Amino acid sequence: MDLDLVFLGTSASMPSAQRAPAAFLLRRGGERLLFDCAEGTQRQLQRSSVGLPELEEIFLTHFHADHFLGLPGMLKTFALRGREETELTVYGPSGLRDLFGRLRPFVGRLPYRLTLVELAPGETLERGEYRIEAFAVDHGVSALGYALVEHERPGRFDVETADALGVPPGPERGLLQRGESVTLPDGRVVSPEEVLGEPRPGRKVVLTGDTAPSPSVVQAAYRADLLVHEATFSTEERERARETLHATAAEAAEVARLADVRLLALTHVSTRYFGSELGREAREIFPETVVPRDFDVIEVPFPERGGPRLVKGGARPGAAEQRSEAGEAL
Repeated sequence: MDLDLVFLGTSASMPSAQRAPAAFLLRRGGERLLFDCAEGTQRQLQRSSVGLPELEEIFLTHFHADHFLGLPGMLKTFALRGREETELTVYGPSGLRDLFGRLRPFVGRLPYRLTLVELAPGETLERGEYRIEAFAVDHGVSALGYALVEHERPGRFDVETADALGVPPGPERGLLQRGESVTLPDGRVVSPEEVLGEPRPGRKVVLTGDTAPSPSVVQAAYRADLLVHEATFSTEERERARETLHATAAEAAEVARLADVRLLALTHVSTRYFGSELGREAREIFPETVVPRDFDVIEVPFPERGGPRLVKGGARPGAAEQRSEAGEAL
């Protein structure tokens, strides 16, 4: 099951020529989950290799304009494209319904069902193979971070042991791999523990939204494969970061170190920086740090297949073909 994160907007507060404001598309298999929807997000999607999918779920971290201003236009675009049957659910912290009450004159009547769900820190959305956890952040307003946490997977199937036990190839082996015991024709019962190795961990991706460094973020991000943490300022602007309840690159790196994550991605980069200087500052504390740009992708494989990997420009049109050609050349 593929899992990756597309960085659609990595700027803080306002767009620049190189970076759009906050938006991230989390792709897991065929699912597409959008986190934040700043000004220009639908155009960023249309400019990317992803296109504008018929999103079914959007998660807002908070209600500052640079995190939701693109949503009214996207909702209208879905309507203009003839969307009618597919429901859209928008999740967010307390105040979400009030926000949409204020937006209603701009959005108008939609031909599809729009559901609003307010979440509180600690609430969990169960999704079968994974869950989405909402957690508290420190930004001075009603705000949430989100973690996608996959459940443990069964251990590797031991074919030789299954053969020795007389488990025939076919549905019985599939049941064992799913954790169910099977009864053989001779009446013997084979349990999953007899043919499966130790359970294997799933993956964990954490997005903080805007926040000052916080113990709640450290807890939520513990042992994450990927932590996406804002880094609006450098250490030189530490006082400004404290005043606005944002984080410096060094502070984000300290959160990653304490949480023992595999990879830290810095985002929400102020227009006063290029991004590389923030990366250098963070790597002095946490070496496994990257500073993605718009249309970069971070792939998150299962742990036994390696660590998360930054693919620069991975969501630009033609990027997949370019990677394929590069692989053939090697």
